[in-house]
Amino acid sequence: MNERFYLLKIQLIDIEPAIWRRFVVPASITLDRLQDVIQIVMGWTDSHLHEFTIGNKRYTEYPESKEDGLVCGRYRLGDLIKQKGRTFRYLYDFGDSWEHELVLEESRYFNPELRTELVCLEGERACPPEDVGGVPGYFEFCNALKDPSHEEHEGYMEWSGGDYDSDRFDSDSINWELMKYLRWSRDRYQNWGGVE
Repeated sequence: MNERFYLLKIQLIDIEPAIWRRFVVPASITLDRLQDVIQIVMGWTDSHLHEFTIGNKRYTEYPESKEDGLVCGRYRLGDLIKQKGRTFRYLYDFGDSWEHELVLEESRYFNPELRTELVCLEGERACPPEDVGGVPGYFEFCNALKDPSHEEHEGYMEWSGGDYDSDRFDSDSINWELMKYLRWSRDRYQNWGGVE
């Protein structure tokens, strides 16, 4: 692989203990593809709108005007972020307002054992469930799950499927999902219509 790689760290804002991931992407990744990768490494389900804020510019999927932001699929991360240590923001779900901070930890990441262009190296803690009510709702949810006498305990247990563990992090399953994403998002040689 002759591509230049970025080592990024992403962390949810305002949550302690921290929920974070360290992952590798090509510098040439477009912001719409970076959004896909973030969804996978964090554990979100891509059920809501999102935006990146880099400097004083906003990038989103479907801006209605320039005031609403720029089309994220038209911009590559390596053209916008170059300097090691640079931070930028990612907002997911405008209702729950999950703010993430990303840091470019290495702008020329190299690992001779790296066999793929997308990989999650490490992280801590499980992603909050979708639609839990943002940071305040998440804390209430976790408190209710830990306390069988909490009035919402049984309801939250049922809603979460009964197996939510806020301390769980599994890089192997994340990397499996990244491999599937790479496979299904790769360029194709033929279109659906057949031979041209």
